[in-house]
Amino acid sequence: MVSTIGAMRRVLALLLVLLLVAPSARAATPPDQPLPGYTVDNPPLAPELVGGRPSRVLQGVHRHAAFTVEVPPDWNGRLVVWAHGHRGASTVLTVDPPGYGLRRRLLDQGFAWAASSYYANGYDVEAGVRGSHDLATRFAQVVGRPRDTFIAGVSMGGHVIGRSLEQYPGFYRGALPMCGVLGDQELFDFFLDYQLTAQALAGVRAWPAPDDYVTAVVPRIRAALGLTGTPNERGRQFAAVVTNRSGGPRPGAEQAFARWQDFLFGLAAPAEGDGLAANPGRVGTNVATRYAPSAPVDLNREVQRVLPEDLRTRLTPGLTEVPRIAGRPTAPVLSLHDLGDLFVPFSMEQVYARDVGRNGRSHLLVQRAIRALGHCEFSPAEVGAAWDDLVAWVDTGRRPAGDVVGDPAAVADPRYGCRFSDPAATGEPNSSRRLFPPC
Repeated sequence: MVSTIGAMRRVLALLLVLLLVAPSARAATPPDQPLPGYTVDNPPLAPELVGGRPSRVLQGVHRHAAFTVEVPPDWNGRLVVWAHGHRGASTVLTVDPPGYGLRRRLLDQGFAWAASSYYANGYDVEAGVRGSHDLATRFAQVVGRPRDTFIAGVSMGGHVIGRSLEQYPGFYRGALPMCGVLGDQELFDFFLDYQLTAQALAGVRAWPAPDDYVTAVVPRIRAALGLTGTPNERGRQFAAVVTNRSGGPRPGAEQAFARWQDFLFGLAAPAEGDGLAANPGRVGTNVATRYAPSAPVDLNREVQRVLPEDLRTRLTPGLTEVPRIAGRPTAPVLSLHDLGDLFVPFSMEQVYARDVGRNGRSHLLVQRAIRALGHCEFSPAEVGAAWDDLVAWVDTGRRPAGDVVGDPAAVADPRYGCRFSDPAATGEPNSSRRLFPPC
C-alpha cells in the first residue's frame, strides 16, 4: 500500500509539471522551431522522377516537429501520412520517408505523402498522434486539401495509427499499421512478464531491476534456467510461457525465443531520462495475468505481482504518451505482423482483434501474418500487396483476405502465415525466413 501511495504521489507531481511547464514551453517557442532541448536533422530530400518529371518536395518545421512532404507531378488528390517508430532517447528530431519501396509506389500511383518527426522522441504516442494530424492539416494549407487521407507506419507508429483512428474519427480513410503496437499498454505487460516469470522460475527476486540487472542478475537467471546451452526443465517452461504470452504456439516460436531472449532481458535495464516517454514500462502490470504452463513451477502462485507504477495513465481513456486503444477503428485497417517478432509480439494483433470484435467492428479489420523472426521484417512485395489491397478496399468496399489471429488451432497450424508471406524473400541476405519450414 505504501509503495502504491508513493507511486500515485509521483504521478500527481509529474502531472503538475506537465500542466505548469509544458504548455508555457510550447507557448514560448515559435511553432517553426523545435521545443527546447531538441534539434532537427532533416537534410534535403532529392525529388523522385515520376513519368520523367520531378516530384515536389517540401520540408520544414511545423508545431515543433520536422516534416517532409512529397507530391507527384500528377497528384491524384490523395495523401498518405507516414508514422515512424520509436526513436529512443535521442534529442535529435529526424524524418523517415515511407519504407519498403512504398515511397516510390505511392508516387507512381499519384499519391502524395507526408512524414513528421513528431515534436518529441521517446515512446511518445501523443506526440505522434498530434504531430501526424497537424502535418496533414498543414498539407491542406500549403499543397491543397486532399480528398482523402490514409495513414501507414511501423512499430510504435502502429500505436500512433490505432489511437489516431479513434482520436480523430473519420479523418483517415484507411490505415496500414505494420509490426504495430496495436495492443497498446499490453506490450509493456509482456516485457514485465518476461522478467518476472524468468525470475520466479530461477528463484531470483530482483524487481524493480537494479542498475546491475543485465550484468549481474541476468547471468544468474540464465544459468539457473539452462539458457546458456540446452534449457533445463524450468527453462523449457519459461520458453513455453513466453510463447503463450506472445501469441501462442505457432510456426517459428522456438526459433523466435532463441533469437530474442537476450534482447528482452536487456529491456529491463533502468531507463535513461525521466518521464513516461523515457520509461513507458511504468504502465506495465501483471496483477491479473494467468500464466501457462503452470508446471513444474506454479507460476501463478510464485510470481511477483506488480501494480502499474503510473496507475493514472494505465486507466485514463485520454491521450497520453502511452495511451489506450479502445478498438474502435473508424476506417478500414489492414495490418502486417511477423510471427516471430518478440519486440512487438504477434499477440498485439490478437489483443487488437479482440477489442475490435468486442466493439462490433471486425468488418473494418484485416490482419496478415508473415513468416519471419525480425521486427518489421517485411519485403516490398508484402507491403506493396497490402497497400494495394487496402486502397481497393477503401475504393470498392470489398474487404480483402486475411489471416485468422484469434483461433489457437489455426495459428498453431504448421502452414500458418504461408498465404501472405513472400516466398522470394527467403533468399534475401540475413533473412530469418529460412529458419521456418518451407511452405
